[in-house]
Amino acid sequence: MKVETRLGPESAGLILEGGGMRGIYTAGVLRCFMDHGLWFPYVIGVSMGACNGANYLARQPERNRIVNTRFVNDPRFLSYRRLLTGGGLFGMDFIFHDIPFQLVPFDLDAFLAADEKFWLAAADCESGEAVYYEKNEMGLEFLTVLRAGCSLPLVQKYVEFGGRKLLDGGLADSVPLGKSLADGNRKNVLVLTQPRGYRKKRSSAVRLVRWRYRRFPRLADAFARRHIQYNETMDRIDLLEASGEVFVVRPSEPLPAGRTERNKDRLYLAYDQGYTDMKTRFAALLEYLGLPNESGRMDPGRPKRERGPLETDR
Repeated sequence: MKVETRLGPESAGLILEGGGMRGIYTAGVLRCFMDHGLWFPYVIGVSMGACNGANYLARQPERNRIVNTRFVNDPRFLSYRRLLTGGGLFGMDFIFHDIPFQLVPFDLDAFLAADEKFWLAAADCESGEAVYYEKNEMGLEFLTVLRAGCSLPLVQKYVEFGGRKLLDGGLADSVPLGKSLADGNRKNVLVLTQPRGYRKKRSSAVRLVRWRYRRFPRLADAFARRHIQYNETMDRIDLLEASGEVFVVRPSEPLPAGRTERNKDRLYLAYDQGYTDMKTRFAALLEYLGLPNESGRMDPGRPKRERGPLETDR
């Protein structure tokens, strides 16, 4: 029997890292939450993490998996040829219009009506700093802002919204734990897409970014410092996890899927790994949140997949 559990306001934040196609791991984690009726009152996501969080609020447990396996080899979704001709690596019109409005509909009404708070991080090209948009502020423009927050530098164009030029939120705040703490969440659950101990190195693309975004020197500075900020955040998370102040869900072993993964079998494996990792630690999560561990709450086995629009078997 599924037990619906809604945590009280300002009691726990759910923080979702990005990571491109590695984010399908997070989709598996959230599917486990939804299968067992666990709803966080506060969700904040970055890039692919925001896409996953949106489907969580909309109560569409399989949508992210369907989109990222069904279309991953469709050139309308991802195309290096399009990138070389100046159109961008990802087909953003296809991803943020054709798919959510026609092919695998996103329930925007359910998302906006959800009781949970939802925040999305993006990077401001002018300031180089993170900006955060709340669900009600975005309203019907949500998919436009989501597109902005998922627009990777160099391979996508920036998106204008609210007088700002925006790019992928991971440039400025890859894991917005500080935002969640500042908003009053006493407990925080983080879903990361890299295994324990992972640290970033300085990007080899810093000089290219400085040239490409010479009109936005602060953005280029943020890109150059990104590995430092990320690693400091990971160090902080490790300390808080060791003291029991945060709960971290991360891959128990390196994911088979990379940032621009196109192999469907690897994507399925990463999704299943997210579900299994969360299932294994679900009792510990309930204890951290101060929730009872009702018998029968967790069912054994991998997630039961629902066939989505246009989906084919493996």
